[in-house]
Amino acid sequence: MGFKLTILGFNAAIPTAFANPTAQILTVDEKPYLIDCGEGTQIQLRKAKIKFSRIKTIFISHLHGDHVYGLVGLISTLELLGRKKPLQIFGPKGIKQFINAQLELTASYRNIELIFHELESTESEKIYEDKRIEVFTIPLIHRVYTNGFLFKERQKSKKLNIDAIKEQPEIQVCDYENIKAGKDFTLSNGKVIKNHTLTFDAKKSCSYAFCSDTSYNESMIPMIENVDLLYHEATFKDDLKDLAKLTGHSTAKEAAEIAQKAEVKNLILGHFSNRYSNPKEVYEEAKSIFPNTVWLNQLDSFEMD
Repeated sequence: MGFKLTILGFNAAIPTAFANPTAQILTVDEKPYLIDCGEGTQIQLRKAKIKFSRIKTIFISHLHGDHVYGLVGLISTLELLGRKKPLQIFGPKGIKQFINAQLELTASYRNIELIFHELESTESEKIYEDKRIEVFTIPLIHRVYTNGFLFKERQKSKKLNIDAIKEQPEIQVCDYENIKAGKDFTLSNGKVIKNHTLTFDAKKSCSYAFCSDTSYNESMIPMIENVDLLYHEATFKDDLKDLAKLTGHSTAKEAAEIAQKAEVKNLILGHFSNRYSNPKEVYEEAKSIFPNTVWLNQLDSFEMD
């Protein structure tokens, strides 16, 4: 199945001609999940060739504008396109009022059933699941109530060893699901055929942790340990560590230290301050500490499998 992350925007509060505010698409088995929705997200979705109609679930980390100002525009477009299917929106308490007020005051069409899941717990909790993934909140430290999100792929089924199965005539196609689930097979004479002789090990499940705006926060480490990919904001370089703390943000060095302590496999950065004309200099600071820091420009993708 695998995960594919596409960066739609990676800038901090103010968009530029070349950098959009935070928005990402995580695609799992061709199903896209939208994470944050800053200004211009619709245009970036078009450029990334993501069909609007396929987006059914949206996760919003917090109610600062650079993470949510694109959402009402996207909803309005979906209304104009005649969408009928419900849209699930997970975000902080207040997001329902925020969106509904804009739709009401602009006399927007109201064809879509918007299902809001308002979050207010300061503890990590499972907020979503389907046949592909489970999603957990990652409580963060920012100037307003903020969550990151941990996306965990469900345990994959084992692969059938068809050659070995053919040696056991009693095994029928109807038995395959139980075997893939890890169960042994008992013959009519009572002999037990161990599962490991009938299957190959399942591929490892993938995991992705999205850590939006936050001060340095070691309490998140147990939640994100060993993930395949960690996104961590890096608004500033470490010479502005005091400013980062004052504004509820992190430096590239701090992001790298979190990745290192959590022993994640790969790290990507975002939420770069406009003071850096070339955000790669922020990336280089993190890479000097955590070598598996990956540079992703807007519309670049990273595949986990």
